[in-house]
Amino acid sequence: MPRILVAALLVSAAVTVAAERLDVGQFSQGVLKHWEAKEFSGATDYQLETDHERGTVLGARSQGSASGLFRKVDLDLNATPWLHWSWKVDNLLQGVDERTKAGDDYPARIYVVFSGGVFFWKTRALNYVWSSHQATGSEWPNAYTGNARMIAVQSAETPAGQWRSEVRDVRADYRRLFGEEPGPVAAVAIMTDTDNTGQSAKAWYGDIWFSESSTETVSK
Repeated sequence: MPRILVAALLVSAAVTVAAERLDVGQFSQGVLKHWEAKEFSGATDYQLETDHERGTVLGARSQGSASGLFRKVDLDLNATPWLHWSWKVDNLLQGVDERTKAGDDYPARIYVVFSGGVFFWKTRALNYVWSSHQATGSEWPNAYTGNARMIAVQSAETPAGQWRSEVRDVRADYRRLFGEEPGPVAAVAIMTDTDNTGQSAKAWYGDIWFSESSTETVSK
């Protein structure tokens, strides 16, 4: 889908990191404050729900739609380079090539958007996706823009309906995929989208946070 999610990410309230950990999405606490929706092609339904394993989580349902939830942050990866989250999908998409524009849909994805400062054309994004057809660990350029990279954190190799907890060294991922040092993290986004394929997808997201350590744990 033709979007790098720059303008939309400037509308929500900023969070400046002053500690060794930043809670970005506290869904387990029933909190959606500072997250705003941006619709691209129909509205994905995002609602706080109760999961029998995880308690309160964020549910997402897409019916041929594409909209995301965005939160603006101001985050120094030198202090908190590790991104933590958990997620679960109900189903994968059928017959799609995610390396093409027609197949650029995902049952679940998390964006990390980096500021280019005054050089707006240098704004970059990492997309951590639950892929329907690429193997776990695959990496490729976004079909619409060279400023975004896709990383298949989970895939069809993981059975649907199972919660997965993730930890990523965002700073290292950025260095490897863009060949330079990252700027500040300007925003984090969640998206479950099926507008290109016209299919349906359902996913759930647990809490999202950054920390200085890969081993830090929380209750959710």
